[in-house]
Amino acid sequence: MKRVKLIPRGAIVLNPLAEKAFSPADKPRIEKYGLAALDCSWEKAQKIFESSLKMRKYSRCLPYLVAANPVNYGVPTKLSTVEALSAALYIAGFKEEAKRLITIFKWGKVFLELNEKLLEKYIAARSSNEILTLQRKYFDGILKKKGND
Repeated sequence: MKRVKLIPRGAIVLNPLAEKAFSPADKPRIEKYGLAALDCSWEKAQKIFESSLKMRKYSRCLPYLVAANPVNYGVPTKLSTVEALSAALYIAGFKEEAKRLITIFKWGKVFLELNEKLLEKYIAARSSNEILTLQRKYFDGILKKKGND
């Protein structure tokens, strides 16, 4: 909990429990205040987010993406911290920075390949609401495909 205090005031904090979706509209805030993510278990993260008012205001959840890390490969939304940071950077328009960060890991390129179509759709969104609309359309498409099988 001590290190949470090191997060700059006003920074966007990636939070899987947040009500607002991360979008390209968050780019100016990232440029001015930064981007942060907690590197801990989901259980511990939940406790920290519930107890920290500081992080709630600018908490954002990432849209639907699929993990490529060795622990959760293929699991939707169960991203590692580096996958989450890389995805946020990509969606905010910092593609080169996102690629540099994620390709530190052998499986990093796979993360970008698995999620390329979704990331490109998300980067075109203008707001959190548009991100949610894109997710809904994506899921509707999956359900229609399953219905036709």
